[in-house]
Amino acid sequence: MNLETTHQAIDRAAAAADHASAQAIGAAQRGVTAVRDTSQHMVDRAHRASESTATYIRHEPVKSMLMAAAAGATLMALVSLVTRQRD
Repeated sequence: MNLETTHQAIDRAAAAADHASAQAIGAAQRGVTAVRDTSQHMVDRAHRASESTATYIRHEPVKSMLMAAAAGATLMALVSLVTRQRD
């Protein structure tokens, strides 16, 4: 292998490394964008759910209190059940 052939091989390897690096950077940028978009989507959904819940509570305060009490009682029953099983 002569010097010119070695130089060409190094140039091809460098070009391949540059190409792979560019692809990796592009993939990372697409990943960051996807995470940011998904995060924003989840924030928007949580905001809509919060608004919907507040509206329901304003229109149905008694039902809301009864549902909250039932959820609390169910949670306490589950905690009590789990605690008893450990003892």
